[in-house]
Amino acid sequence: MKVQTYSNHIRFYTWHHFVYYPVLTAFLVASIYFAYHTDETLIWSFISICFVFLFCLAFMLRQHYALILQNRIIRLELRYRYFTLTGKRLEEFEYKLSDDQIFAFRFAPDNELLELIEDAIKNNLSGDAIKKAIVHWRADYNRV
Repeated sequence: MKVQTYSNHIRFYTWHHFVYYPVLTAFLVASIYFAYHTDETLIWSFISICFVFLFCLAFMLRQHYALILQNRIIRLELRYRYFTLTGKRLEEFEYKLSDDQIFAFRFAPDNELLELIEDAIKNNLSGDAIKKAIVHWRADYNRV
């Protein structure tokens, strides 16, 4: 497996991103074409609307459930890591951190984590700035 860094940490699911969506797009384009170039405009317009609905539904469901669960797990992991490193609860000041910041901390190794948390709170660093500040990237190969 390739070493994960800031520049290559975005992940794609081949069947979903490069098969399902292109095929659905082709069907949508074809149905819109037939809606304008046939005598049966009403039925092809209805089919086009169905494909748009399928497109939206597939994207929303795929993202929604997986990301909510993943976000909860990342938050729990950060709380656990912070507790094991300090013996204190992160929940005492977690409200000062945005979701974007919390999710960026998962890439930080333990020896950089505490300093990054302090810096993020003090300077209100964005998640992207936190990721760029990480010296030794801690890969997360199990993301959705």
